[in-house]
Amino acid sequence: MSRRPSEILGILGGMGPAATAEFLRLLSVFAPAEKDQDHPRVYLLSDPWIPDRTEAIIGNGPDPGPRILEDFKKLAEWGASLLAVPCNTAHVFIDKLMGEVPLPLIHIVDATISEAASRDSGGAWLLASKGTVASGIYEKHAKERGYPLKIPGEGQREKIHETVRLVKANETQRAGKLLGEIVKTLRDSQNLPFIAACTELPLAWEAGGLPADWMISSLHALALSCIRRLYGGDGAAPTA
Repeated sequence: MSRRPSEILGILGGMGPAATAEFLRLLSVFAPAEKDQDHPRVYLLSDPWIPDRTEAIIGNGPDPGPRILEDFKKLAEWGASLLAVPCNTAHVFIDKLMGEVPLPLIHIVDATISEAASRDSGGAWLLASKGTVASGIYEKHAKERGYPLKIPGEGQREKIHETVRLVKANETQRAGKLLGEIVKTLRDSQNLPFIAACTELPLAWEAGGLPADWMISSLHALALSCIRRLYGGDGAAPTA
């Protein structure tokens, strides 16, 4: 029997908009719902005007932390009881603000590492934006779990970041083609699954027609973690 969650999920989105839209779709797909009224109540604050996270990390832009915290407080004022942010790089700044975050937060990096460890204990390639890689946030959380990560070389990291940029620019087919080339090169080097540690990358992955079972999607991992929290551990099988 399906049941309506009592908690209200507050989503801080817009980083980027296409990834946020896909996250909302996944919440709908994964919810153990039989009718509209069984789905969770969600408050979305889509704020694409938050300063660029990677530019801030590499020292070329303003700190997005204050605006992220301001938006969290708005979601709390609206009545949300739980937070989620479908952007990996944003969590570099969220980690620094954790003592000021007004509500419990489902952490995308923790969720993704947990999913990766359950899928393949031997480790994975990390596909991420330049900012996420430079911050070391995935390595830190993976080390705490004893989970090994393989980081692509600088040239491949530049191409991965370009893939992210292309998705944000609505050039998803070009992004998929480029990502396909990257994945083939890395898999030929070492046969490991791939963590899509930027929420644009699952969109490029699908556009590139890459095998779904090669990828651990941070969007899927976050959506499933939210559904499990909202429904008390229940949730649909990740078939989307």
